[in-house]
Amino acid sequence: MTAKVLTAKTVDLVALVKPRIMVMALLTAAGAMSLAPGTVALGRALLLLSGCGLIVGAANTLNMWLERDTDCLMSRTKNRPLPQQRLAPNTALWFGAIQGAVALPVLSIVGVVPAALGLVALLLYVGAYTPMKQKTHHATWIGAVPGAMPALIGWTAATGRIDLPGLAVFGVLFFWQIPHTHAIAIYRQREYDAAGMKTLPSTKGLTATRRAIHQFLLVQVAVSLLPFALGVAGIPYLVTASLLGVMVLVQGFAGDGSVKWARNLFLTSIVYLPVLFAVMVASGQA
Repeated sequence: MTAKVLTAKTVDLVALVKPRIMVMALLTAAGAMSLAPGTVALGRALLLLSGCGLIVGAANTLNMWLERDTDCLMSRTKNRPLPQQRLAPNTALWFGAIQGAVALPVLSIVGVVPAALGLVALLLYVGAYTPMKQKTHHATWIGAVPGAMPALIGWTAATGRIDLPGLAVFGVLFFWQIPHTHAIAIYRQREYDAAGMKTLPSTKGLTATRRAIHQFLLVQVAVSLLPFALGVAGIPYLVTASLLGVMVLVQGFAGDGSVKWARNLFLTSIVYLPVLFAVMVASGQA
């Protein structure tokens, strides 16, 4: 195997872990760990981030392996390594399995609770969420649990327990995903329908989806205030959460339910979460 081919294969293996999602997961894990009471030694923090990264990488890799056929049917996924046959399916399967097998012992060194949460996240994402997408729009709720789990893993790495403040941080990420995912489903509906994926717009219609987005934007904004109420973050966070909350509510409620509205709401949510979480971490450490 030439150096050029080896480099191309390495790039494709890295693509399987979905690097942008992994970076966001590691940032939320590190942020939640820094927010939690107490201090975490550097070695322990590095183990936590390594284990969390491996869990996320395993989940994303196995997800791509399971969805390699449906990925061929959507423009945003058809150029991935498996649909393009740049990697053999068995390569992806083993790569994902090895990441998962290594991740759990690494997280167990950090603590039993982070390891257990990592296992739950992996099983839910691969064993429940991925196959459920072909059967019910309720998969959105299942997928939101592993999506928010890195924050709780980071929190419990510092505290060793699941407590209300940690669940509040988890809740911010969990409830953000619901209107965010429904908005994607509206403007990607044709692709999702072609791939046989069940979304709220395809099963309940646009009016019901818009109503659900309105409802859970309200829940999202309310939950975003809990870190301040529970003493996790300070006044700067409260101000930021309030202003961002007004921004997403105006965006969400002022729209007409069109594809353009859904895409704009999606883009707004992409700005909302990193800013909110960064200020939460900065405010909590101040």
